[in-house]
Amino acid sequence: MNDAARPAFYALSPGGWRDYVTLLHPPYTAWHLSYVVLGAALAPEWRPWILGLALASFFLGMGIGAHALDELQGRPLQTRIGETTLVVLAAASLLGAAAIGIGTAVETDLWLLAFVAVGAFIAVAYNLELFGGRFHGTLWFALGWGALPVLATFFAAAGALRAEAALAAVFAALVSWVQRVLSTPVRAMRRQEGHLSATGEAAERALRLLSLAMVALALALVARRVT
Repeated sequence: MNDAARPAFYALSPGGWRDYVTLLHPPYTAWHLSYVVLGAALAPEWRPWILGLALASFFLGMGIGAHALDELQGRPLQTRIGETTLVVLAAASLLGAAAIGIGTAVETDLWLLAFVAVGAFIAVAYNLELFGGRFHGTLWFALGWGALPVLATFFAAAGALRAEAALAAVFAALVSWVQRVLSTPVRAMRRQEGHLSATGEAAERALRLLSLAMVALALALVARRVT
């Protein structure tokens, strides 16, 4: 493909199924969905329907919407999905996530709308690096991808925030901080050099192991509540 054809291709190509799997970034998406489970499992009352809705909402918002917006900013995942397709995916998934959140707020507590608004704002401002990239930092990643899923899900299930939710949010934020510290140089190395050094491969392996650990923790918490 010559340089002249490349922009048109990236604007219109729907991409292949492998591109969509890559866009979901399964290890990281599963990692952050585990925080949703953490929030639901810590709530005083086990409410599986809240967990299901929260998983669906954050899967749409973080797993699809945020990654689609991120891919528009420099192709960090190196997919062949066209820009138009990415915009449609981002808009549809973020609207879907917000709709689930709004519907849940109507059924539970309207204060949940605050979490919906914050989540939508961070997803767009962080990934599109709006306001000069002011919201594209490690702290905002830790809060938006770590603390928010815990707090929003706990609040939806419990109707209030309690000490255990706050402590779990701190845990999720700190682990997400570690994730970004490890993943930022890995992403830069892959983008700039096209491959990872031995150090980069070790960091990526650590990230995958942390992802598996968080998923295992989430499954253990669910098993604890249902048995």
